[in-house]
Amino acid sequence: MSDIRHSLLRRDALSAAKEVLYHLDIYFSSQLQNTAVPIVDKGTIELVEEFVFHVPKDRNVQPKRMSSLQELQLLEIMCSYFQEQSKDAVRQIIFSALFSPQGNKADDNRMAMLGKLVSMAVAVCRVPILECAASWLQRTHSIYCVRLAKVLVDDYCSLVPGSVQTLKQIFSASPRFCCQFITAVTALYDLSTEDLTPPHDLLEMVVTWIFDDPRLTLITFLNTPISANLPLGCLDLTPVVGLVRWCVKSSLAYKRNRKPSLTNGHANKLSKEQVEIDRDRDSQSLYSKLHLSVLQVLMILQVHLTEKNLYGRLGLLLFEHVAQLVEELGRLVDELNPLNATKETELSLDRLAQALQVAVASGALLCTREDLRSLCSRLPHNNLLQLVLSGPVQQPAPPAFQPGFYPHIHTPPLAYPAHPARPAPAALPTHPVHPAHNAHPVHNAHPVPTFLPGMAFSYRPIR
Repeated sequence: MSDIRHSLLRRDALSAAKEVLYHLDIYFSSQLQNTAVPIVDKGTIELVEEFVFHVPKDRNVQPKRMSSLQELQLLEIMCSYFQEQSKDAVRQIIFSALFSPQGNKADDNRMAMLGKLVSMAVAVCRVPILECAASWLQRTHSIYCVRLAKVLVDDYCSLVPGSVQTLKQIFSASPRFCCQFITAVTALYDLSTEDLTPPHDLLEMVVTWIFDDPRLTLITFLNTPISANLPLGCLDLTPVVGLVRWCVKSSLAYKRNRKPSLTNGHANKLSKEQVEIDRDRDSQSLYSKLHLSVLQVLMILQVHLTEKNLYGRLGLLLFEHVAQLVEELGRLVDELNPLNATKETELSLDRLAQALQVAVASGALLCTREDLRSLCSRLPHNNLLQLVLSGPVQQPAPPAFQPGFYPHIHTPPLAYPAHPARPAPAALPTHPVHPAHNAHPVHNAHPVPTFLPGMAFSYRPIR
């Protein structure tokens, strides 16, 4: 690598970056012929950081900078390379060598280049890059994953109106990337503040994706070996946790974000406020649709857990996540006076109860009702949540049939005792036997009318 470095120092920034990409292809292609898992050594990483991301190894060396045009040309070269490279293993290892964070000062440049490359891949629908990005999102720390998600949301949901349609179209091109993208944006937008509320275009796109195909959220889980050791701090296997958080907290979060009306006689303020109210109403309709889809995902998950013999053994909705959600919900309820947000509080608690009920029944959440009762004890009273936490009341069956005891069809109140058996009534006296009646005389049989086939049947229809 030292010889390559000396030759690269004499080149311009764009030419050196192209040469590094060329050497990486040769180096890892030869390694893959001998081993299934190539090693990205320190020398390779330093070469990439110095000539692709322009962080010099020697502090005394002036770093080379590419112009905006050269940077665009380099992105086009990368797009073409990953599109033309036919071996997925080579693509994955080179993508990892280029963009895996190293915890140093080169990570800012690395993340900036990655955001631009993935954004370009979305615009021109480069599926190999999207697949590499999906793998990167799965094995990288969530701090970097939400940074990439924020870049894509800004590019396609905030900067240019209507550009979200371009992002929406990758649903059919790379479902695996869409699954990881949903997991990243639900981790980014946790509804803790107004700035961390998902934009309307993003929300509508995510709801449309999941409503059209609920199995989209399970792609990473279904294609990841259970024995795989995922790095600490990485994204969850499914976006279910984040989606449940969106559904449960949305009504209260939007109520908190809504500013009090200050008219002061200005009609434009009234119209702007009405637009915000209409937008919030549309968003709440989307959250209701999303809540239904999430419940469907949990029921589908039960089938896959049973097929993999993991039902009751692997919980994808961890109890720690539920505890964090309940704590956030409690703070949100305290922040909003419950008397001023009764309807929103009731809706949030109803959705929480439904999510907990289906998650426990499907095996996605492994805990006891006693744990849930203790966890939700500080939340306001809610009839549905109380019913879910109490569980079904079952009356033990009697040991044997007892005279006078009839098993209840419905569960009786617990305070009512069973009625004791009543004594059998006394025998009634027998009636006297009456004498037999005389037989009636036999009457003569009536003559049978003769059938005349030639006689017409007098039938006249009603007019």
